[in-house]
Amino acid sequence: MYKILIPVLLVIGIVACSSKPEAKTINRLKIKAAAAKTYCVQKGLNTDMCVLVDMQIHSGKKRLFLWSFKGDSIVKSAVCSHGTCDNLTNYDATKTPQFSNTPDTHCSSLGKYKLGKRGWSSFGVNFNYKLHGLEKTNNNAYKRYIVFHSWGVIEDEETYPIHIVESWGCPAVSNKFMNEIDVVLKKQSKSLLFWIYK
Repeated sequence: MYKILIPVLLVIGIVACSSKPEAKTINRLKIKAAAAKTYCVQKGLNTDMCVLVDMQIHSGKKRLFLWSFKGDSIVKSAVCSHGTCDNLTNYDATKTPQFSNTPDTHCSSLGKYKLGKRGWSSFGVNFNYKLHGLEKTNNNAYKRYIVFHSWGVIEDEETYPIHIVESWGCPAVSNKFMNEIDVVLKKQSKSLLFWIYK
């Protein structure tokens, strides 16, 4: 009986630990959120919430956060893909993410974006949100077709230490999460800041 019970308890412990961000992640989020709010006030973007994507976090952990400025807290979080960076024939999700703003590289681009209009998508739940790059590091995003979308092969829960699948540059989430965040995003009267950083 004990031989069966110990592995079960270990699994329960791992699941419980993985569902809550670490203290250092929260602290880093709060620092970024404070800078994000200042930016949103200056640029006339939504001052109720924003989306923060921390690319220092392992892809198998939740690293996309819908952040409430009012509550100074996470509203929702999800695992999120990064770009494969032309590694199309020798796929290796374990490699360190690379970033670029150059067209046809299939890389994600770091920087601040304005979350644009909701449109049709051939991936996932068949809708996406346009991303308008606001910095030199991501100002080609729109013409590169970099959008926020879902993808059926991305898991709902954390997979750490296993990495999730890479995209062609888009920040992609699970279908379930996209449906959940869509309910919130459709209610917003002002565009949100969508910030990808490392």
